[in-house]
Amino acid sequence: MALLLAFAITLVVAVLISGLAEETVLSVAVLFLACGFLLGSHVLGKTPPIPPNLLQRLAEVALFSVVFTDGMKTGGLSQVRQSWRLPARAILIGMPLTILGVALLAHWMTGADWVRSFLLGAALSPTDPVFVSAIFRIEAVPDRVKRLLNLESGLNDGLSLPIVMLLLAYSGIHSQGPGLPLAELVAGVAIGSFVPWVAIRLEKMRFFHASGFFHPLNAFALGLLVLAICYMTGANLFLAGFAAGIAVATFGPAFTESFREFGELVTELLKLGALLVFGAVIAPRFFTSLPWLEYGFILLAVFAVRPAVLSIALMRSGLSRREVLAVGWFGPKGFASVVYGIFIYAAGFPHVAHLIALAVTASIVAYSSTDILVGRWFQSMPGRRQAAPQPGGAPQ
Repeated sequence: MALLLAFAITLVVAVLISGLAEETVLSVAVLFLACGFLLGSHVLGKTPPIPPNLLQRLAEVALFSVVFTDGMKTGGLSQVRQSWRLPARAILIGMPLTILGVALLAHWMTGADWVRSFLLGAALSPTDPVFVSAIFRIEAVPDRVKRLLNLESGLNDGLSLPIVMLLLAYSGIHSQGPGLPLAELVAGVAIGSFVPWVAIRLEKMRFFHASGFFHPLNAFALGLLVLAICYMTGANLFLAGFAAGIAVATFGPAFTESFREFGELVTELLKLGALLVFGAVIAPRFFTSLPWLEYGFILLAVFAVRPAVLSIALMRSGLSRREVLAVGWFGPKGFASVVYGIFIYAAGFPHVAHLIALAVTASIVAYSSTDILVGRWFQSMPGRRQAAPQPGGAPQ
């Protein structure tokens, strides 16, 4: 009940300051994270222990909701076919180089063995555009930058999970997660694509028709069904969610439009709830001191590796220098890294999980506080129309 009360109070405060946060570097996401730290540190009084699997399930469902709505934002397969080249560069070139770069830094700066080093690389390779939501609402930011960040984040969440699981299996420790990563990937894409296709075809038959307030619930129900099937079968949740979002946008664009506002609200609430619980769970360990080289590793892993890697991956891509810099800068670590950090902690690598938690926190604070600044940077370009953030988007 204390957790519910804290979430309710923080949500009221977030609503009150949301207008100010949208125009400044204030971040609602950081507010919920800070409240979680206060709860976990018992600054506000003794709080009951949080069930060990609560954060894992909440983070998984929140991340599934994020990638599901991200999939619908792609506009469907036709839009993906037109804009796959830049995200493919970021995934096929940028992601492996990111994992390698973070692993090398971890090995040299923290003294970790290669398994732990590559675990850090894999867990910190996914990106999360939810924490840079302001740039998606500013018209001056080029659409190809938005599509690149959106498609890349939807795919790398699911693709990094099998790497984490393979490394944990190689270490000889049985972890929570699937035993057959390749089969899990294929199953996730298949379930995410097939379930919405069947359901939308049924809805279009003359015997069935969604109407009234049930119309926006169609996409929600499909996402929930895909999530449940993945939990039962062990399929990759995140690739399934992203594939399902693309399938809904492809086969039922009307449902995408009616679901958009409702889906963004659900995703935002899940995200903020997960951040609060995450802060409360990691607070006792979070504030223990580390060697200065490990703090240096966190800063380089979060803020230096991706800009360097993306500048290589996007060479001669047709993007302007400003666009490459923006895409390289925005590599926030979010729910995927949180979920993988929980797996790693449960597998017996608490120090690795501690470094991941610090990296995620630093990432959330920095990126969710600079998205509006980068958006204004694009607005300042000569010939760009001064466009304010569009109403109805998710708050920072």
